[in-house]
Amino acid sequence: MAPVHFADRLMAEVAGKKSQVVVGIDPRPEQLPPELAPGETAEAFIAFACGVVEAVAEHAAAVKPQVAFYEALGCDGMRAYAETVRIAREAGLLVIGDVKRSDIASTAAAYAAAHLGADGGDFVADAVTVNPYLGADGVRPFLDAAAAHGRGVFALVKTSNPSSADIQDLDCGGWPLYERVAGLVEAWGEPLRGESGYSSLGAVVGATYPQELARLRALMPHAPLLVPGFGAQGGGVEEVKAAFDADGLGAVVNSSRGIIFAYEREPYRARFGPERWREAVRAAAAEMREQLWEATH
Repeated sequence: MAPVHFADRLMAEVAGKKSQVVVGIDPRPEQLPPELAPGETAEAFIAFACGVVEAVAEHAAAVKPQVAFYEALGCDGMRAYAETVRIAREAGLLVIGDVKRSDIASTAAAYAAAHLGADGGDFVADAVTVNPYLGADGVRPFLDAAAAHGRGVFALVKTSNPSSADIQDLDCGGWPLYERVAGLVEAWGEPLRGESGYSSLGAVVGATYPQELARLRALMPHAPLLVPGFGAQGGGVEEVKAAFDADGLGAVVNSSRGIIFAYEREPYRARFGPERWREAVRAAAAEMREQLWEATH
C-alpha cells in the first residue's frame, strides 16, 4: 500500500481539528516547571514532553520538537528526543522534527534516512526542516525519502530571526535571495504535489516578516508554509493571515514558548501557576487555535 501523502495528511488534520496550530517543544531546562527539577535530565525532558503532548493533542495539528535542546544533553538527550517523537506520534499528532539538516548529497542521504526513513527508526518524524542553501543536491535525498515514506520537508526560505536579512535579503539580479530560493522550492516540489494541491515540500517563512510572507505565499502557491515567530517572537494573528489560502488552509503556525511555558505569563500565571502548568498549556493552545481559525474563516 502506498504511503499517504504528507501534505494531504497535514491538510486533513488541519481541517478535521479546525486547527492550524503547531506547538514547538523546546525543553529549556531553566524554564521547566518546578516539579521537573532538576531540568537538565532526559527524564525531565520526557516528562515535560508527555505533559505537553497530552495537553495539546486535541488543539494542535502537529508538534515540532527542537532537536538542539536535546542534543545539549548528549546521548541521554537524544534518547529523550526519540521518546518525544514516539510519544507524540502515538498520541496521533503529526511530528515535525526541527533538525535543519543539510549537506552534500551522500551525507544528506544519511540524514534523510535517520529522520525520514522507514518507521521504526529512533528519530523518524512525519516531516523535518532542512536548509536549502547548499542547493538541490543537498535537498534531493530528503525529497526522495519523503516521497518513499509519505513524509514531508520544510525548507528554510525566510527565517524569523532579525539577522536573516544579512544573507537572505541579498540582491540577486533584482530579486532578494530568499525569493530566488522560494522559486526553487516551488519548482522542486512540483512533482510531489498531492490531492490537496499542496506539495510534500513546504517552506519555513517567519511571522516576523508579514509583507514578505504575503509575497512568498504568492511565489509558492503549492508549498505548505510553516510559520514560526508567533507569540514570544512578536508575530500575531494579523501578521500570519497572508500565509493561508482562501479556505484557511496551506499553512500552519508554530508557537513554542508562548504555549509550553504559558504558566509563566499572564493571564495563565494568575489562573494556573506552575503547579497547574499542563492546564496552562492546554488553555494557551486552545486560545491560539480559536484565534487563528476565526481570523481565517
